[in-house]
Amino acid sequence: MIMFASDLDRTLIYSDRALADLGHPGRGSLVGVERKDGQEIAFMTKEAHEKLKEVCSHMLFVPVTTRTYEQFNRVFIFQEDFPVPYAVTSNGANIHFHGNPMEEWAAFVRGRLKTECAIFEDMVEKTKGYELNGTLKAADDLFFYYILSEKITSEAQGVISSMAESFGWRVSLQGRKLYFMPNPICKGEAVKFIKDREGICSVYGAGDSVLDHDFLQFCDYPYVPNHGELAKYKSLCLPYKISNNRGVKAGEEILADILNNI
Repeated sequence: MIMFASDLDRTLIYSDRALADLGHPGRGSLVGVERKDGQEIAFMTKEAHEKLKEVCSHMLFVPVTTRTYEQFNRVFIFQEDFPVPYAVTSNGANIHFHGNPMEEWAAFVRGRLKTECAIFEDMVEKTKGYELNGTLKAADDLFFYYILSEKITSEAQGVISSMAESFGWRVSLQGRKLYFMPNPICKGEAVKFIKDREGICSVYGAGDSVLDHDFLQFCDYPYVPNHGELAKYKSLCLPYKISNNRGVKAGEEILADILNNI
């Protein structure tokens, strides 16, 4: 069996802000894929939507996202258009199978959190000393992020990253969101768990952020959109295929290439 494990935001689907930041070919070529309060708030190209549907007919597609499960469920195409059996959410802290949380996996992750890194509350307090201008958001009391109101310099990000690493956490900047993630919560371990459980022989993967490197490094065919945070780290990206297109067209390109290869 073949698997395609993919990040969602700024890889396959794009919010209004992502479309504004990265450009898009016009709303006439887009279809809504996420709904909140009755409004469509994230999109793919029509071509990408059809190609993802075709991918799902050929292999096991596993969304792998930093979103919480509640946020993931707003992406209605995975219930209405092509239901997916697995969903990796909260950056790998949770795996849902046919809509039910896998308690075995959750217990494994929470056991590691107790022994391998600083606790959530302590890390939140430590970041407050860095005068980050933005809104603090927590995700399932497992990790947190700041929605920044102004950009931070690469030097400041480096200092913050070093601090986080000393306590068993890591930092990732995705658009305006600065994530603080404990090391035991990683997409790679979750993807490997599903791979072993299903007896997968080959894995395609796609993702845009440094947090996606956790699972892309284990994929046989890894893809990165060229606008992503990860694409800036050339040493990490050497084995990866970088898209030619940016933004929403990058997702379409990646799906087309996968279909051409199977």
